[in-house]
Amino acid sequence: MRRIKTLIVLTLLACSLHLSAQELEYKMEIGGMAGLSSYLGDANYSNPFSHLKPAGGLIARYNLNSRMALKFDLAYAGIGGNSAERSNKYPDGKNWKFDTSVVDFGCQYELNFFGYGTGSAGYKGNRRISPYILMGLGMTYGQGVKPEGSVFTLNIPFGVGVKYKLKPRVNVGVDWSVHFSLDDKLDGIVDPYGIKGSFLKNKDSYTMLMFYISYDIMPKYRKCNN
Repeated sequence: MRRIKTLIVLTLLACSLHLSAQELEYKMEIGGMAGLSSYLGDANYSNPFSHLKPAGGLIARYNLNSRMALKFDLAYAGIGGNSAERSNKYPDGKNWKFDTSVVDFGCQYELNFFGYGTGSAGYKGNRRISPYILMGLGMTYGQGVKPEGSVFTLNIPFGVGVKYKLKPRVNVGVDWSVHFSLDDKLDGIVDPYGIKGSFLKNKDSYTMLMFYISYDIMPKYRKCNN
């Protein structure tokens, strides 16, 4: 019995030393983001970097594994445009400009090009830095722009980014995404050409270039394998 107790103690001690010698992996990240946003629609159909506005928000990322993650975000972004700056002409000969904001809540699936992480996970070929692509589904609330007023609609985001493990539990990154809304009212005008739209065609969109920092939480406790 004494030998069994000694063996158990030694096994637990070995596990403790093994876990302390390695850097744990974590299930989730929480953090904040800040950057710039812009609008794409009837008043700006081609330049995603026109009329840039400030944007910011909160993020939470659930790491499925070192290559895949689900990111949830809540963002506030300004959008604006001026049709007089565009070369296209509208049937009634009128131009309009607007300056408003949107609230975006969404979930995106991220696919890392490389395994992302540090520490003992290195045997998997993980790296401190990895580019990634993202796509998902979100909800958009647009502040009132006359004459259409406030808008609530869905959006489909697509984008690219890169993340870097600054410290074992600190991540920094940047991503650029285009959010294709399912509505044409974010800029306060609907279908100025009188052409009926369908799904993503003839709808308003917005972009977000976000820099973020996040902190790892919820460690994954691994079994002792000796």
